[in-house]
Amino acid sequence: MDFRLDEEQQALRESVRDFAREVVAPVIGEHYEKHTFPYEIIRQMGKMGLFGLPFGEEHGGMGGDYFALCLALEELARVDSSVAITLEAAVSLGAMPIYRFGSEEQKAQWLPKLLSGEALAGFGLTEPGTGSDAGGTQTRAVLDGDEWVINGSKAFITNSGTDITALVTVTAVTGTRPDGGKELSTIIVPSGTPGFTVAPGYSKVGWTASDTHELTFDDCRVPAGNLLGERGRGFAQFLSILDEGRIAIAALAVGLAQGCVDESIKYARERQAFGQPIGNYQAIQFKIADMEMKAHTARLAYYDAAARMLAGEPFKRQAAIAKLHASTIAVDNAREATQIHGGYGFMNEYPVARFWRDSKILEIGEGTSEVQRMIIARDLGM
Repeated sequence: MDFRLDEEQQALRESVRDFAREVVAPVIGEHYEKHTFPYEIIRQMGKMGLFGLPFGEEHGGMGGDYFALCLALEELARVDSSVAITLEAAVSLGAMPIYRFGSEEQKAQWLPKLLSGEALAGFGLTEPGTGSDAGGTQTRAVLDGDEWVINGSKAFITNSGTDITALVTVTAVTGTRPDGGKELSTIIVPSGTPGFTVAPGYSKVGWTASDTHELTFDDCRVPAGNLLGERGRGFAQFLSILDEGRIAIAALAVGLAQGCVDESIKYARERQAFGQPIGNYQAIQFKIADMEMKAHTARLAYYDAAARMLAGEPFKRQAAIAKLHASTIAVDNAREATQIHGGYGFMNEYPVARFWRDSKILEIGEGTSEVQRMIIARDLGM
């Protein structure tokens, strides 16, 4: 299997790399410290077509594929994860459910703005009392005439409260299955709908330049036509979306891990100790060599998962492996990069301090490491 990039993929990678270094890097530190959303960066990403990468041209997309999105995410995350997660959530969690399961009317209504980056969408799955146990959803939607009446709350929802957020897709209990279990469905809730309240943004350890909120629904009414996909298929729909999303999160984690290598090499060449650059010492060299090894192997894991997905082959296990491994080594590399930087690694003026704070959530979001191990074990027949 050949994992070398073709000319088009390499060109995309280089253009996003240049954008991250020349546009994102100079300003993102201030956004991070002030906890402000980088609207100007998002606008430029929209003009580059990044939000439309894996979507067909008939809906306003770029006609690329999911692997192209992953390449972009990796390069963005080498510089900053807040910007990268904004893109990842906007595409794989925001626009993708509509693209995969929406009616032609829903696609025509929402996709043009979502794929151009003019608007963002959130994915309302997690609730205050249900994280890994997504099947324990408590939010309910009752059909009243030609409207859904939604009551409940969601937690930790990315891209749900920006000035350009257009909608949130919400998973809700819409009835009872024949076997007595919950019937889960997915419903589109436009921003500004009466009864839909976005709480103030969270005070977060990392990803502080991204947008994350708790959402509440109090007799929130939307048209019956806002049902996304088939009624009762909400659980299956979000599981498939999360399988794909884990590959994207793996790519983002690889980017952070590689960014740690980049910054450590730069610092090791500049920092003097005992009369010479610290990069001359084997202890530092070995740390950086191990960091590069980890980033390289994690990259191969997400390349493999993406290749299987695009080939139409089963990829659930490979996606879980890629997400588990990449998030683990991202935390490892962030820790080692901070150690290499010494006291400066604890100062927010250095990117590795941001990487360290951003890395931990990668072992939690879009399926914890424990859930990934559960998926892998079950796929092995255990």
